[in-house]
Amino acid sequence: MELSEYLPKSALVVKTTEIIQPRFPVIDMHNHLGETFGGGWDQRPISELLDVLDRSNVRRLVDLDGGWGEDILQRHLDKFKQAAPERFLVYGGVDWSAWQEQGDHFAEWAARRLREQVRRGAQGLKIWKPLGLSVRDHHEKLVGVDDPRLDLIWQTAGELNIPITIHVGDPVAFFWPVNGSNERYEELVNQPTWQFTSPPFPPLVSILDGLWKMVKRNPQTTFVAAHVGCYAENLAWVGKFLEDCPNLYVDIAARIAELGRQPYSSRRFFLKYAGRIVFGLDLPANFDSYRPYYRFLETDDEYFDYDISVPPPQGRWRVYGTYLPDEVLEKIYHGNAERILGKV
Repeated sequence: MELSEYLPKSALVVKTTEIIQPRFPVIDMHNHLGETFGGGWDQRPISELLDVLDRSNVRRLVDLDGGWGEDILQRHLDKFKQAAPERFLVYGGVDWSAWQEQGDHFAEWAARRLREQVRRGAQGLKIWKPLGLSVRDHHEKLVGVDDPRLDLIWQTAGELNIPITIHVGDPVAFFWPVNGSNERYEELVNQPTWQFTSPPFPPLVSILDGLWKMVKRNPQTTFVAAHVGCYAENLAWVGKFLEDCPNLYVDIAARIAELGRQPYSSRRFFLKYAGRIVFGLDLPANFDSYRPYYRFLETDDEYFDYDISVPPPQGRWRVYGTYLPDEVLEKIYHGNAERILGKV
């Protein structure tokens, strides 16, 4: 039997809680509406998407796909923002390929483009994981996350009162050799472009250290470090990061697989940093994708599937709920996001 055929059923008899609606309205601070990651909502009727959000009690959704390019940004503004301006926020991005042409003036150029994106309707900035992994300057030198030449971009976002959602690195296992001891082996075999073994890529610790330095060096700018601070496997590290940088928030997008297998640590983390965590899905918006997140946050259910896919995409394990109190749920579901987005 091949590993792909091994789909064991649990013999446990444990409580199952059906969460149809979250306890509080939700602001989804991390989603995609394009074809690559977002299920192609940019090609589907907006009325269908609004029905999904209404059914899932998602009051507002941040579309990060505008960060793919300014032509895409405009299409998403035209389709989503114009149709339902109170429901959608579309973020802009940085075109790193322009560094070759702009040379020493790249940061100034990118800052000007950010101002123009905001003038057209962008309400945030999305930085994708190529920064620190593959972005190179006009001298073909790898650009670190904390490169001081980029500070003008971050400072411009702060001046414009828009948040920056930033994803650097990737899960720890993506930086390990892809062999029988790698817990994400199946995922990495299926997605070979996600393999960042060092060398040739920088070590993950250096990328994360750069993120910390960059956020701390720009205290007037609000950062949302995606995927639980880009290091969901080490909540103690993320907690210290939050404590050292008051301008930092983290989202939980695409990481209940990690959080749910360390439920005691996760619950302590949520309780301690309740004012600094925002909700995010990072999956194509549909009713069945939201429900495991609600179940993880609200119930004390044990050993349940974190994703609707079989086998689960991020690792062959199941998760446990954190049964958070209402005052914490309300902050994570929408309160913290309102505080961030209230500036834009």
